Amino acid sequence: MTAPTTVAGPAKRPATKAKKNLMSDGQGALAGLLISPTMLVIALVVGFPILFSLRESVFRTNSGVDPTTGIVQSGEQFVGLANFTDIFTNPQTVIGVFGSMDRLINAFLNTTFFTVVCVTAETVIGVAMAVIMSKAFKGRGLVRAAILVPWAIPTVVSAKMWALIFDANGVANKLLGQNILWLADNAYSQWAVIVADVWKTAPFIGLLTLAGLQTIPDEVYEAARVDGASAWQQFTRITLPLVQPALVVAVLFRTLDTMRMFDLPFALAGQGKYSVETLSMFAYFENNALRYGQAAAYSIVLFLYIVLVAFLFVKLLGADVVGDPETKAFAEQRKRQKLARKRAKAEGRELPAPMRSTITSGDSSS
Repeated sequence: MTAPTTVAGPAKRPATKAKKNLMSDGQGALAGLLISPTMLVIALVVGFPILFSLRESVFRTNSGVDPTTGIVQSGEQFVGLANFTDIFTNPQTVIGVFGSMDRLINAFLNTTFFTVVCVTAETVIGVAMAVIMSKAFKGRGLVRAAILVPWAIPTVVSAKMWALIFDANGVANKLLGQNILWLADNAYSQWAVIVADVWKTAPFIGLLTLAGLQTIPDEVYEAARVDGASAWQQFTRITLPLVQPALVVAVLFRTLDTMRMFDLPFALAGQGKYSVETLSMFAYFENNALRYGQAAAYSIVLFLYIVLVAFLFVKLLGADVVGDPETKAFAEQRKRQKLARKRAKAEGRELPAPMRSTITSGDSSS
């Protein structure tokens, strides 16, 4: 009697744990080493202030006399989220352009109004500036320099210059033949801030848009003219679509910058003007009043507002704030590998090995 024999099947390959990081073929450690100084600086100048603000937002400075000891209180105490809930339970009612409401809500509306109106006007004027600067004509260098001068002037200097223009006896009233109090606490002060901000920062959008315009080949416009396209059709069907990536990034930067506007309305209209008070100004005034916890809470609210707007901007409009082709290649490679692993898992096949990058292996990323 012979013992049953078993036929050995094909040897199975030892299961290898898939590497999660496509850069783990050796360049991950190198990349980490190279960017570590930058990350350290970012942690010091960005991460530490954010963590310190979070800590301050849950503390409150003691004031007054202790009823039990009769000693003047000092130091600070942990209050949790009380600084945030006080926004709704203890409102500071003020009267602004949008009516009587809580001071924080008024500052929020002013910030949003300035952001929407200023960025819209700056985008239209900036694109027009870029189109003009991209044309070849005599004196183009002088026109480019003249357009960029407002952007180069310090904000406080331009604010004081516009304060003279919008003075009761200034140039603006003389040109309009009116006697408008532009710098009082009213709706006119808002428009004074908007005019000054658009004048100063529209060249920024124009400069970034011009960089995008210069990447469009002239042959594209020549082909359009041969096909009988009008100037408006060339602008809407060639210029805007091709310049969109640079324009979206410029608008994103200006949106985030306008949301934290402080120096221009502060220097132009002065303090105590609720019609132009922004969230940054409100937090600054609270800090000057030694209410550090409340000031930190308002700063956190502004920070979350900016993060939300930036997230929606990138998701909805597809703003490419990185612009690195290698990073894009890695992202696309991750998507393809994730899809391939998902299909292999659904079909019961062996999971594909992660593809190596092009930097160290020379393999194709496709």
